Parts: sequence; C-alpha cells; structure tokens
Amino acid sequence: MTEEKEKQCEQCERLSYGLVGGSPGSFIGPVHRTALAMNNQAKLTAGSFSESFEKTIETGRELGLDPERTYSDFSAMAEREGAREDRIDFVVIAVPNHLHFPAAKAFLQQGIDVICEKPLTFSVEEANELVRLTRESNLQFMVAYTYTGYPMVREARSLVASGALGTIRVVAAEYPQGWLADPIERSEVPGGANRQASWRTDPRYSGISGCVGDIGTHIENLVHFVTCLEIDKLSARLEIMVPGRLLDDNAYMLLRYKGGATGTYWCSQVATGEENGLRIRVYGDKGALAWSHENPNILRFQRKGEPVQILTRGSGYLSPEAARFVRVPAGHPEGYFEAFANLFRSFCNVLIARKEGRPSDPLDTFPTVEDGARGIKFITDCVASSQLDSAWV
Repeated sequence: MTEEKEKQCEQCERLSYGLVGGSPGSFIGPVHRTALAMNNQAKLTAGSFSESFEKTIETGRELGLDPERTYSDFSAMAEREGAREDRIDFVVIAVPNHLHFPAAKAFLQQGIDVICEKPLTFSVEEANELVRLTRESNLQFMVAYTYTGYPMVREARSLVASGALGTIRVVAAEYPQGWLADPIERSEVPGGANRQASWRTDPRYSGISGCVGDIGTHIENLVHFVTCLEIDKLSARLEIMVPGRLLDDNAYMLLRYKGGATGTYWCSQVATGEENGLRIRVYGDKGALAWSHENPNILRFQRKGEPVQILTRGSGYLSPEAARFVRVPAGHPEGYFEAFANLFRSFCNVLIARKEGRPSDPLDTFPTVEDGARGIKFITDCVASSQLDSAWV
C-alpha cells in the first residue's frame, strides 16, 4: 500500500457523517454519497432518508447502516446523534428546499457541522439565522454550490485575483436548461409526473422562485466566486412560459456591481434543446476569460492584443489554487462528481485539521453559509424587482 493510500485510510477512520434525504428516486443524494466516497475521508453512519420511515429503513439496510442509526425524521436524528459519544462529525442535507432551514438549524443546535444543498433557505431572515448560529457555535457550514469545485473555475478565480484581466468591466453569464419545456410535473403528461419537476415547480417545496432559485443562484455564486464582485443593484424579469405553472421557468437580470462593473444573467429551464449550459464570461480592461460547464476542463483566456490561450486542466502551468483540485493527468476528463468531491475534500480537510488542533490549509476553501445567505438575498431581490415591473432593487 502506498503512503498516500495509507493516509487516505487513516482519514477514513477520522470522520463519520449522516445524510438527510437521498431515498430511492433522489437525484442529489446518491451524488453526495458517491462524491464523499471518492475521497475516502468520511463514512456514512446515520441517516433519515425519506418522509416514509419504511423507505428510510430500507435505504439504511441497503447502505449497511446500524438500524439504531436510521431515524424517522431529521429532528430525531439531530437530537439522538447529538447525544451520542460516537456522534456523526457532520451532516449532509439533501432534501427539497422547504426543509433546508429547519434541518440545518436542528443540527447546528446540536453542535454538528453541516453541508446543505442550495438554495439555503426560503427567506433572508432564515438565512441570517443560520449565519448567526454557525458563527456563534464556531462550526463549519458548506453550501453545495458544485461548480466552484472545478479546477478551471479555480484557475479563472486565480487569474482575476492576479490582475491578469485588469479592472473588471463586464460580466455575462447564463444557465439554460430545457428539461421543463413541457409540463412534466403534471400527472396527465404521458409517462406520469416527474418527481424532480413536481417539487421544483411547487412553491410549497421550492419557495418563492423556481428557475432563479434552482439555477439562477448558481450563476450568482459562480460570478461572485470568480470575480469577488458584489452586486449593488439589479433589475430582473421573471417569466412563466409554460401555462399553468406557478413559479418562474425563465428569467433575465441586469446588474450593477459595486465599483462600476455591469453584468447580464439569463437562466432558463424551458430553453428547448439545452442540457446544462452554465457559462460565464468576464471582460476586463486588460483581458478576458470564458468557461463553460459542458466543457469544464477548458478555460479560454486572452490578454488584450494577444492570441487566445486555451488553458487545460491538469497542465503544469496552472496556479496552485487550480492544481490542488486536479485528480488525474491532463487529457483524462473530470466532471460533476469530481467537482463535488473536491468541495467535500476541502470541507473534510478543515474538519480534520480542527480535530488535530492545527490550522487548516488556506487553499481548502468552499462555499460557506455566508455564500448561501447572499444567494437568498439575490433570489429575493430578483423576485421583488420582477414584481415591480423590473424596477432596480
């Protein structure tokens, strides 16, 4: 066994985690489990996987959990895990949006670190409450903004921070999908209702916004992560393209950032033919860059007056910030699972460092509860602007 493998095996014994959500039919729950397993740093030891306790028991049995650590709901799980000597080190919350706040709060109050899906909460007030609890408890809280885990997104951030683009003037970002171009959330659609579509288009479970809350918040987070720009004002138009739908499925935003830069965002879940087309372009007075999620191992960079450079993941010229997140040599594609795994590795590294009483590595960064709260402010302001006929908010 190599020294690296031995180290990974040691880490595997250091942390344990619990999962809320992720029952059969879940999309994101298995993604979290798979990505965490890739790092061999934490073992799943507890869970409340479904509103149905029978399904939770069945899922726990399939995953090899101790029946005593499969719980009927997240409240019981938080209370009973918090009282155990061998309590979980952190919890992953992978349930529909309406449960994010109460579940995260329950575990924070037990002193348990949290990883939570986005959007963080239903309201700004709830988001601020989670920020307060996290700070007061001195806990770690990661929000699963996946795309910040890609190495070439880290390289883009490093280029901007180095001044290679100069002063940022314009940002253009979009996230088109086409999976909701038809009303697949309705049972009368041939083949029956789509479970993911059903809750994502229902304000009881999704919140005040559909498309902006689901994927527009990824745009806001990605732009902020790469550029560190703070939004000053925005003007938004949220649209419902599929008749009878209750929440937005297409949206446009104009933005003014503090410092003078401007931006345009577009997100859509009714863009027929599109799959998962997250893209960002950043233009400064000295250079520009562009990155696309559907070709994530490439970063396009150009200095003013010079030829375009195509930077590739795994190359020796990448910054330490990007190189740290590379898993296999250049030419071997890395994607969605690896991006998740990169964020989880940084999160676990920080928890391990705390256990060992040493400082964590500054390169181990991930989206925090503050990032999640900013995302909720963005969603809330977009809805408010749209309701005021796209007034600047």
